Amino acid sequence: MTRSSTRSSKPSPESWDLFTNLPRPERVKKKVQRQRQDEWPKPPPWRRFLMPQAEQLEALNAIDAGYWQQHRDWLKSNPGLNTQERDRLRGEAFRLPRTSEGAIRPAGEAVRLAVNAAIHLRRPLLVTGTPGCGKTSLAYAIAEELDLGPVLSWAVTPRTQLQDGQFLYDAVGRLQDAGWGTASSGTKGTALPPADDQRPTSDYLKLGPVGTAFLPFSRPRVLLIDELDKGDLQLPNELLNLFEEGFFEIPQLVREARRQDREEQLHTADPGCTWPVSGGRVVCREFPIIVLTSNGEREFPAAFHRRCIRVEMPTPSHEDLVHVVGAHFKPSAQLSAKDLAEEIRQFLGDEGNLDRATDQLLNALYLLTLQQGAPASEEQRSSLRQILYRQLHD
Repeated sequence: MTRSSTRSSKPSPESWDLFTNLPRPERVKKKVQRQRQDEWPKPPPWRRFLMPQAEQLEALNAIDAGYWQQHRDWLKSNPGLNTQERDRLRGEAFRLPRTSEGAIRPAGEAVRLAVNAAIHLRRPLLVTGTPGCGKTSLAYAIAEELDLGPVLSWAVTPRTQLQDGQFLYDAVGRLQDAGWGTASSGTKGTALPPADDQRPTSDYLKLGPVGTAFLPFSRPRVLLIDELDKGDLQLPNELLNLFEEGFFEIPQLVREARRQDREEQLHTADPGCTWPVSGGRVVCREFPIIVLTSNGEREFPAAFHRRCIRVEMPTPSHEDLVHVVGAHFKPSAQLSAKDLAEEIRQFLGDEGNLDRATDQLLNALYLLTLQQGAPASEEQRSSLRQILYRQLHD
């Protein structure tokens, strides 16, 4: 992955269509693989954040280049943990709903336009839709097409707080390292050692996916905040200031900066990578491309809606499912096109009222076409379909 050391002041003439969702061969053929390196469009004046001067810009670009070198070095040292190929395939497999002639349907075009609007306006994209319709995969498709590096993913649960995504602080580990109490005595011990004898606070801090996305990269990162509607009622309100101001502070480092202002190297959500943070403040240079997903289980405040570009992900059609199946694996050796069409028909149901996730179809086709031996009898196959094709709200 390459990163530019300079940025153009003039976006390319065709910069509106940043995200096309065209297959890779067509993107190359039509020369729409654009917005690489120094060709990233300017933000609106009211959505500018960190604006470094020439000297600062050179230093930031050097840090950026070193960061991605750290990432490449880590991948070389840990090939078994490299998920980039899996994520790339996931992004390439994503396809907006299309007609039989290959044109994007109006509902799919609305999604594509919303993505481009969110990128240009530096606003989060709130994507709603039924489970399994492709909301999460959209983030991987954006990152793959625009070559923006690994997707930073933050899964929301009912107990999730904003700080969990920004940074993690191991307070217990710091107290243990400082000798605060012993296992044998069960006492609190004495006061902390002098500051000079302590390990730096940064040793106990790590940026989460949200915090990493807001580092001053030369090009935006893709941040996936998955299933926001599962979170606490106050979580959307907590996100408002971050989305509006483009920065956050780490209190532990802010407190230390009052005594001694210095850069602290913090580990990030990208394995093997660190970034220097000064004064305890993390400020984005390019606002991240934030994809928030929701299954529509609850409404969000109007103030939150105002700060987002909102769109609904359509459910996949028969033609879309054929493409998805072909992109993930090739069952044609064991399943004819006619049989595949029939399998998809059974998956969709006679009325085409899809209350199932695409994963269920892929799981069934994988088991029904196993090279080492699929279920032999039709009775077994029928029972397997009943198990795997249960409706989500059944």
